[in-house]
Amino acid sequence: METSPGLRRWVSMATKARSPWKRSNPRKRAGKQSKHLTSAQKATAKARARRAGRPYPNLVDNMRMASKASKKKTAKKRPAKKTARPRTARKSAKKTSRKTARKSSARAREKDPKGGLTAAGRAAFARKDGSHLKPGVTVPLSEMTPQDMRRKGSWAVRFYGRKKLPPLVDDRGRPTRHALSAHAWGEPVPRTVAAARRIAAKGERLLQRYRRIQQKR
Repeated sequence: METSPGLRRWVSMATKARSPWKRSNPRKRAGKQSKHLTSAQKATAKARARRAGRPYPNLVDNMRMASKASKKKTAKKRPAKKTARPRTARKSAKKTSRKTARKSSARAREKDPKGGLTAAGRAAFARKDGSHLKPGVTVPLSEMTPQDMRRKGSWAVRFYGRKKLPPLVDDRGRPTRHALSAHAWGEPVPRTVAAARRIAAKGERLLQRYRRIQQKR
């Protein structure tokens, strides 16, 4: 006699070490109140038993309906997927990124990659705090005016004559912005403390020469 798949599953469950009907109700063991199937669930379980050729009521079909109900409850409790950000939020994020990119590009244009500030950089400082920055003095000593000597000498002493110098090269051995400022004043870019001190000594000589000219006047 050929048996249905449902009956074979029921027989396999019945022949296990401890069948469900031989175990106590787990909800009672946990001190919880037993749950009962609804009338619709009972009707579905009865139809399932009839298709499988089993008498009803039986524990197999009732357990099957109870497990389906618990799975539905678990699915409802799962958190919903995060919805996509509103279009307005995406637009504002794009605008912010564009503004940041424009600001960074503007700052890059204000700095001369070889050292010092560009004309745009000097104009930006003038707008911010009203300062009147001028380009560095790059002419030779024979062509310098007393004011050029004072400016270049003051810069050299301030930048490279201080007691503790900032780093002149980075971790990759590239000159820092502090070292590159020498290029804007017509001096070789220092990579060592000794080279920086030579520029500072040259600045001291320029200041002394400027003072002598002023005394003669």
